[in-house]
Amino acid sequence: MPGVISKRIADFVERLPLRPGLHVLEIGCGPGVAARAVADRIGHGRVLAIDRSARAISIAMAGSAREIASGRLAFRHCAIEDFRPDPGDAPFDLAFAMRVGALDGRYPDAGRRALARLKAVLKPEGLLVIDDAEPLRGDAIPDAGASGQ
Repeated sequence: MPGVISKRIADFVERLPLRPGLHVLEIGCGPGVAARAVADRIGHGRVLAIDRSARAISIAMAGSAREIASGRLAFRHCAIEDFRPDPGDAPFDLAFAMRVGALDGRYPDAGRRALARLKAVLKPEGLLVIDDAEPLRGDAIPDAGASGQ
């Protein structure tokens, strides 16, 4: 159901530094619940939500017709470590992830590649918010070396 949001997700979204006009990337969007909640809070801004699961993206798109039609929300089937923005896409103001293996330490190699991609697509002053960790500015993301580029 598109209108149902768990307390955990609602609390996470509430803590995000959202404001109208932001360009936001959600990593590991699953069925799109958080992406819809963020899209509803950023006015004329835009959310791009990605997930490595084609099934998750299909479910997210099916439950997000209103937000997609408004142009405030888009979905893409992609793992963060492989993510490349579309040509002409502006850098992101904010990227966030909840329980994403490539970013929570479960898969260190994927994590290094993911951080390299995030450093490349976030504004230098943009924020990366992962689970309950303190936000990290884009220009403070450590370099992953040539293998992550």
